[in-house]
Amino acid sequence: MKTIFQIAKNELRNLFYSPIAWFLLIVFLVMCAYFYTGTTYTWAKLAHLAYSNDPNWVWRATQSGTSSIFLDGDGILVNVLQSIYLFVPLLTMGIISREINSGTIKLLYSSPVKLSRIILGKYLALMIYNLLLVLILSIFIISGFFDIKSLDYGPLLSTLFGFYLLLCAFTAIGFYMSSLTTYPIVSAIASFTVFFVLMSIGRLWQQYDFVRDLTWFLSIAGRTEKMVIGLITTKDVIYYLIIIYLFISFTLLKLQAGREAKPWLVKAGRYVAVIVVGLLMGYISSRPRFTGYWDTTAGQINTLLPHSQKIIKSFDDSPLEVTLYTNLLGAAAQHGLPEWRNIYLKRCWENYLRFNWNIDFKYEYYYDVDSTDATNTVFKQFPGKSLEQIAGEVAKVLKVDVSSFKPPAEMRKLIDLKPEGYRLVMQLKYKDRAVFLRTYGSVEWPSPANIDVALERLRGVKMPKVAFVSGDLERSIYKRGERELFLQVINNDNSGALVNTGFDVDTVNLSTQDIAPDVTTVVLADPKMELGAAALSKLKSYISRGGNMLILGEPGKQHILNPVLEETGVQYVNGKLAQPGYNNAPDMVTPYMTAAGLRIAHEEPALLMNRLWSNGVYDDTLKIQMPSAMGIAYSSDSGFTAKPLFATVPGAVWSKAGKFVTDSVAPVFSPQEGDIQFNAFATCIQLTRQINNKEQRMIVCGDADFLSDRVSYAGWVSRTFYWWLSDGRMPLYSIYPYASDNMLLLSPARATVQRIAYLWVLPGILIFLSTVLLIRRKRK
Repeated sequence: MKTIFQIAKNELRNLFYSPIAWFLLIVFLVMCAYFYTGTTYTWAKLAHLAYSNDPNWVWRATQSGTSSIFLDGDGILVNVLQSIYLFVPLLTMGIISREINSGTIKLLYSSPVKLSRIILGKYLALMIYNLLLVLILSIFIISGFFDIKSLDYGPLLSTLFGFYLLLCAFTAIGFYMSSLTTYPIVSAIASFTVFFVLMSIGRLWQQYDFVRDLTWFLSIAGRTEKMVIGLITTKDVIYYLIIIYLFISFTLLKLQAGREAKPWLVKAGRYVAVIVVGLLMGYISSRPRFTGYWDTTAGQINTLLPHSQKIIKSFDDSPLEVTLYTNLLGAAAQHGLPEWRNIYLKRCWENYLRFNWNIDFKYEYYYDVDSTDATNTVFKQFPGKSLEQIAGEVAKVLKVDVSSFKPPAEMRKLIDLKPEGYRLVMQLKYKDRAVFLRTYGSVEWPSPANIDVALERLRGVKMPKVAFVSGDLERSIYKRGERELFLQVINNDNSGALVNTGFDVDTVNLSTQDIAPDVTTVVLADPKMELGAAALSKLKSYISRGGNMLILGEPGKQHILNPVLEETGVQYVNGKLAQPGYNNAPDMVTPYMTAAGLRIAHEEPALLMNRLWSNGVYDDTLKIQMPSAMGIAYSSDSGFTAKPLFATVPGAVWSKAGKFVTDSVAPVFSPQEGDIQFNAFATCIQLTRQINNKEQRMIVCGDADFLSDRVSYAGWVSRTFYWWLSDGRMPLYSIYPYASDNMLLLSPARATVQRIAYLWVLPGILIFLSTVLLIRRKRK
């Protein structure tokens, strides 16, 4: 070891007695300072401007400041990682070729020191130089401790670790390339070429089963990205160690071949042995059962939440079978092809394989269309062609062999995928049960919430059942239209629809049917006709028994809905709410979500806050729009506890009786015409009471449009309501805690000083020291 360190010391001396090592350090420091101070300076200015305009302003960011400054697309670490490959060839291009050009290679060959020690000593010098680059990056991470509140140091240390491994892997490659040629520039170009190959090889030959996993494993792309987000895996660490082992071994074999006479078969056999050992180590280390994970983030955001871990771990006594069905003629077919297989596994199942590697993945390829679907245009796009001919044409476009896709008749014998619309879909099987897990659009892979629901169904967990009342022209879950409920209830293409988030959905015509005992929530959505005696009686009886219910009403229907609510102490106020304003029609009401509403909003907090900011709301209220709403009056004498979820701004709204004209002058409050003025109107009410050893839950809304398919935010509001009405059983939200590092502590003045110090003073000091050292060296 003493010899290795002595060689490393001499090599470092040679490095720093040349301008290139100093040049790279200075350029690297300037680059890091530019990206870091550019981001922090901008943030500091924006924060100061916001505070000067509003002294009561407080920072309400919900995203991580650590990620924004260091790890996001404009962050210092990401930009450095994307540029570092430009530095390494300049550093390594002469490390061996210099010895060849100067003739000292002969002295190395004839020296009593083992060749392996010489190579390890030289490479150790490069590793020490790499540490200097890491130390330069550490300057800005240390600065982050003083610039960002509660800095999340875990991902930063993880990124530094990944950065160092990447540097060492690149220098090992450049080290070997330097041994192949006497020309440093050729060595640098060869290094760039290998870097490019390793970055791109993961996209090559992915359609071939034989080499798919091999090229995916050899790819260096994406390895450091995991460490950037704070996730260290043993397979990524071992990958870098294997790359270093391979190219250092190649260098040893190359130089050793120059000092001995061996047949070319022996020399080639040594290379093959090194490669086989490396690939075998890589294959074993990349298996899910042998992979270790370390999530370094403060909020464990790279790890499945505890409830998701519990679900996937429950499949422990038998393998979980996952079959991906790809329709050549279906939407997003290309994402199900073999060349996308590793991406599919990475995006959908990698986090689950971490906690249960006993998952068996299968793949089926076919072509088929729903001939009864009037919206299907495949035959119009290929007029006069049969389905088989169309499949052949599409296969040519996608560059796949059509013979590997089963024809419709053969596929239908295996499984009926017509109910799934012949989409790209997964079928999960466990023991004797099977469920479908859908993809959405073109293509949105299922989220952990969707996957968890499918797994729960597979375990036999009973889902909450929602029954929508029909028969009196209520809003329909089967029709597509701006006033209907199809998109958010049963649309298979919507990842947030009730059927995809853990609910069983059905309709019930109360004139001829009873409410089933297994129904957990009944929805009465804006009936247009008088409820018959049978329907009214069944609804009242259901409420009396303690059933949960969601009631959506529209102005003019008070006489239909108020009889249903008699027992609850809630009644719709006569008339339509008026809120004249400059930008909206007078019947467009903008109530705010109350404290009670926020407490049941089991949605991502960041989503709620982002809605505030995107809607121009900078206070502590979340406002929505209710077109054509009515107020709700309530009392506490009925046994129900009533709390408003949405309420109008005090003094700004009244209930207009009689005819409401929206396309003329703004209406005015007129008590003589029966108008009603409260301090504030509740437009959505939460009702609870204890009955039959359970809590009965009801929500009554004075508007149905704000939960219809026409409104963009209807999905998250309705999911919030259904989550509460199902006693918090579904949906299974994947909610991570707030980022605590969400405040910048840097003032504009200190940011200016910091910018000058990092961008000019520190590089100036390095330039001065390097100049003095090189001049003194030249004089000697």
